[in-house]
Amino acid sequence: MSAQYYEGIGRRKSATARVRLFPGGTGNIIINDREADDYLPRHGDLDNISEPLRAVGQERQYNISVHVQGGGISGQRDAIRLGIARALLKIDPDLKPELKSKDLLTRDPRVKERKKPGLRRARKAPTYTKR
Repeated sequence: MSAQYYEGIGRRKSATARVRLFPGGTGNIIINDREADDYLPRHGDLDNISEPLRAVGQERQYNISVHVQGGGISGQRDAIRLGIARALLKIDPDLKPELKSKDLLTRDPRVKERKKPGLRRARKAPTYTKR
């Protein structure tokens, strides 16, 4: 891959993705040194990841290298998507209205709620028994 790249950081739940876009590519996506098809086998995950590129009409113009850690499959997928969108902004700041209108620049703030004392999970209480 070429030396010049644009980097974006994406986060979701407890996943963090460092995304690098290499201009002049063929649309090849490598995630943690594996092909994207192997790393994300679920149906629709690759479509979700490439949504920012589709929104600006640049699907096959970049090779993408991703290092992602933490979280599960959905968190990592959404972190990669946000990282790609942020890297596209570094390439061309004029893309911001298109990406923002499709809600691709917003970090999803929902995270797992902590467990509370006396409860089984964050909100589930033990079954009440009268006697």
